Amino acid sequence: MTAPAGRDAAILLSGGSGAQTTPAGPAASGATGSIAERRAAEALIVDVEGFEGPLDLLLSLSRSQKVDLRRISVLQLAEQYLAFVEEARALRIELAADYLVMAAWLAYLKSRLLLPPDPDADGPTGEDMAAHLAFQLERLQAMREAAERLMARPRVGMDMFPRGRSEPVVAARTTRYTATLADIMHAYARLRTKEEFRPYAFDRENVFTMEQALARLRDLIGYGGSWTDLSRYLPDGWVEDPGRRRSATAATFAATLELARQGRLEIRQGSTFAPIQIRARSAARG
Repeated sequence: MTAPAGRDAAILLSGGSGAQTTPAGPAASGATGSIAERRAAEALIVDVEGFEGPLDLLLSLSRSQKVDLRRISVLQLAEQYLAFVEEARALRIELAADYLVMAAWLAYLKSRLLLPPDPDADGPTGEDMAAHLAFQLERLQAMREAAERLMARPRVGMDMFPRGRSEPVVAARTTRYTATLADIMHAYARLRTKEEFRPYAFDRENVFTMEQALARLRDLIGYGGSWTDLSRYLPDGWVEDPGRRRSATAATFAATLELARQGRLEIRQGSTFAPIQIRARSAARG
């Protein structure tokens, strides 16, 4: 059961035996020109230890009586509540609309408690209705206590603050090296060799083989009767290019050594780095 907020009515209790109501109308507060003052003047202020609404008001009164609710408190509370509703109706009926529902029910409960019970009447008795009211008040009190316990807990953003950003999880790793210096150098050499290794492909057209030099010397050596420089036996077209000249010189010199071993020619060199000269052995005998 709901009711207007606590600022809509005012009841001052004294000892639990009676109630004094003080409407806060224009005569009590004076006429004002502002809207806020007019609304405050027309409001009914409830101030019973912070309780709001009809059930809160009844709970406060019943607890202050400290007697059996069915015997005393229900009747007294009903009378006090009805008196309060009369005061509210004198001011503005729309402000007391929710209170009228409770007032009608309390008036009906009061009549059932005062009149003797009717054996033939259907529905709950006055005692049952009073017990139901007491149960509602106890349930309201339980809800209030639960709300107080809930609000007393620490609240995020007021009593406690969450961490802004979670810390990252970092896996700590410890590296232990077991390789020796020789292993490192061997691995480095293997990588370098793998990266820089290229299969050698020589240009056959620019290589003068030893077989070609032997065939050329066999053909020419018989015509030389005197000492002749080795460079005179190089093939034509192999002197201008440095690479081809080196290949022809090496092949011709190797062929000269082979023919000298066979006894077909002689070799001489006057001094270190002097030109190498050759001649046929038959010419030397003549």
